[in-house]
Amino acid sequence: MSDPRITSSIFTRGAVDLSTLRGPAPASSRPGTPPQGGPSNGAPAAGGDTAIVDVTEATIQSDVLERSMAMPVVVFFGAAGFPESDEFAPVLERLNAEGGGSWVLARVDVQENPRIAQMFRVQGIPMVYAVVGGQPVDAFSGVVPEAQLRQWLQAVLKAGGVTVAEPEDPRLDEADDALMSGDLDAAEQAYRKILADAPADAAATAGLAQVGVARRVAGADPAIALAAAESAPDDVAAQLLAADIEVLSGLAEQAYSRLVGLVRRTAGEDRETVRQHLVSLFSIAGPDDPAVASARRALASALF
Repeated sequence: MSDPRITSSIFTRGAVDLSTLRGPAPASSRPGTPPQGGPSNGAPAAGGDTAIVDVTEATIQSDVLERSMAMPVVVFFGAAGFPESDEFAPVLERLNAEGGGSWVLARVDVQENPRIAQMFRVQGIPMVYAVVGGQPVDAFSGVVPEAQLRQWLQAVLKAGGVTVAEPEDPRLDEADDALMSGDLDAAEQAYRKILADAPADAAATAGLAQVGVARRVAGADPAIALAAAESAPDDVAAQLLAADIEVLSGLAEQAYSRLVGLVRRTAGEDRETVRQHLVSLFSIAGPDDPAVASARRALASALF
């Protein structure tokens, strides 16, 4: 799954009319009887920094609608005994704890609260809705990778006006450690695993590019390689190796300039090889690096 979110058109079609939830408790909830399946009065179901509530028809107004006026509420629809639901619930609970009270996790047992599930048009579990300012803003169904879930939560927090530092992915630390120790196979495997969950992860992309550079320069003598490139300015292989060495030596701008010049002097497959190599080196520094921005402009000029 490339994106855990479904389109917001389900809301504009009126699939979820939250105004129907603002009425009094249903007749089946007798006065003086505590709601079943969770704490009453919106009390957190877990202590510490978590903000988790178990929602019923009697408490949905206070637990979801009213709370969402102050902070984002993530409504989780599940049921005990369903494997995917049982697997996904603890992930949401852990991320809620990491959030330090920046958002509320509202759990709805669809077996005990079928009317709420019907109101939200829940057709399968697990299903997750984000409610901000009394209105649903996004949703997805099924289990999604944790990396994508973190990105989705960040978007929900942004929609709710909350700024929270995103926790570091421990898998990235492990991949970086493998790269620094020279275990390139382990580093590549770790970076690729992150990218399988989050294809746009810039840090993992940069790490994978560094693995490629490290492999290409392995066994090369920097002085000899640079001298060979100097004596053969149109030798593509020699220039690419020299650029790799320059990047690892902290001379990225020099490497970029070398390859942009080579793009100008080559054509056909050689030119495309050089271009792709240069773009891979850009990913190590990242798109916000001024040197990368300048080199990209120079590359565009060389190409067109």
